[in-house]
Amino acid sequence: MPIIVSGAGCCLVDLLFNDISFSSSNVKPYLSVNRGDGGLTPGHLVFREEFEKFCGKPFDTVLKEITGGRKHNKINIGGPSIVSLINIAQLIDKDQCEVRFYGRGGNDEPGNFLLSSLRKTPVVLSDYRLIGKPTPSTVVLSDPGYENGHGERMFINSIAAAWEFGPDDLPDEFFRSDIVVFGGTALVPVIHDNLAALLKKAKANGCRTVVNTVFDFRNEKADPSKRWPLGESDESYALTDLLIADQEEAFRLSGERDTKAALQFFRNKKVASVVITNGSKNITAWSDGRFFMKDDVFELPVSKKVTDELLSARGGDTTGCGDNFAGGVIASIVNQLNGGTVLPDLKEACYRGIVSGGFTCFYLGGTFFEELPGEKRQKMEPYYAAYRQQIEG
Repeated sequence: MPIIVSGAGCCLVDLLFNDISFSSSNVKPYLSVNRGDGGLTPGHLVFREEFEKFCGKPFDTVLKEITGGRKHNKINIGGPSIVSLINIAQLIDKDQCEVRFYGRGGNDEPGNFLLSSLRKTPVVLSDYRLIGKPTPSTVVLSDPGYENGHGERMFINSIAAAWEFGPDDLPDEFFRSDIVVFGGTALVPVIHDNLAALLKKAKANGCRTVVNTVFDFRNEKADPSKRWPLGESDESYALTDLLIADQEEAFRLSGERDTKAALQFFRNKKVASVVITNGSKNITAWSDGRFFMKDDVFELPVSKKVTDELLSARGGDTTGCGDNFAGGVIASIVNQLNGGTVLPDLKEACYRGIVSGGFTCFYLGGTFFEELPGEKRQKMEPYYAAYRQQIEG
């Protein structure tokens, strides 16, 4: 029987604008001054409504100023949940793993684009429906030259139909999966605000649980001085087998400003394992031995082969790197479990995650559309081999 991975969380339309210089005179007036003020910040997300208030102008007017009035470079599937799930499904044969998604979109043109695009991926749409609300969307402004060519993005999000998806929309079959993944739930507010209860139900049914986070502008706006909640209580942490967050998200969830201090916060909250990413810098990870084999705190660098190729190409699009990192980690977990491993190796899972995240920079947008099954896995394999050589010699 294939391992069942079921995911719920953020799924939306990404409107990608590439080659937007964050230091340009078009962008500078709209950069954030104070935390949570609704302005743009590299690497962060802001809600469209709050951005309009910050600018004092209609969103469409400001977007034309920032982009010079040009059309988006690409429209694509986006969102921390669905992008990571698509990557999992592309990296594992379907007879070894079935990947399912649950969520809502809008019954409009973007929603129909999203649905038709999702049907071109190996993910099973177990309960994904279009309803009478606008489709969730994110305008992604990408600066490939940011941070000496490593690239960065800024996000302007509309939650829209995602407000209508809650715990009652997740059927019992979701909780009969081998692994459940909650991805970017801060952009699916009713799921996020009930995350502890959902994780508790999953654990009661014997599921392994993964949470990968996204910038939580709703709670950042509510009180920038307080740490973000992960669900309705801190009980969410002890019910999470693997937590994946980027450094800023880890800082805001923990209330710390140091990676090791943030990691200690999560350890104190009894998360079984944690991975903290940091863009082009080292990841930091740890496992207490319950979900993965026990591993003391360790760091791993990004892929040198990917970095060298990006620098020679003068940067790439980093949209979806973190989401694909999460998908690569989970795909490795599935492969290790299918191989008979009881406790997977976290370092090996991170190898796959790092290569998956880095490979994302070679195409525009977070989702890679395959011409043939296995195409993405085949293209990534040389990078994986090079990364093992980089780390292990």
